[in-house]
Amino acid sequence: MRLTAYTNYSVRILIYCASHPGQLVRIQDVAFAFGISKAHLLKAARQLGQLGYLSTVRGRSGGVQLGMAAERINIGEVIRELEDSSEFVECFDPTTNTCPIAGTCKLTGIFRRGLDAFYRELDAVTLAELVGTGKQLRAKLPLLELA
Repeated sequence: MRLTAYTNYSVRILIYCASHPGQLVRIQDVAFAFGISKAHLLKAARQLGQLGYLSTVRGRSGGVQLGMAAERINIGEVIRELEDSSEFVECFDPTTNTCPIAGTCKLTGIFRRGLDAFYRELDAVTLAELVGTGKQLRAKLPLLELA
C-alpha cells in the first residue's frame, strides 16, 4: 500500500503541531522543516481544519495548532478520512470494476485482508503515541524565528 503525498503531508502537519503543543505553528515552518511546498501544505491544513484535527487562525500572525488533544487523534481514522481505500484495487468498487475475473479471483480477498490488517495496526496508534514527549522531534523540527 502506498499513501498519497497529500496524506503523508497531512500526517506531517499533525506531527509537527503535536510536537509543539499549545503553540500556533505557521505552515511556512512546516514547509521549511520538511522541505515541502507551502501550497501543498495549505490545502492539507485546510482539510484537517474542516475535519476538526486542526484549529486554524487566519491572518498575518495566524497559523495552525491541534484542534483536539493528540490522545484523541487516531492515526487509522485520519488515514481513512484522507485516503480512498475503495480505489485500492479496481475490483473493490463494483460500480467501476471492469476486471473479467472479478468474483473468481482470490486476490480481491487477499488484498481486502491486507488492507484491513494495515488499518488495524494504524487504529492502535494515536498521534500522542507517535510524538511521545515531542522533545526529539522539536530538536529536528524547530519553529522558525519570526522575521
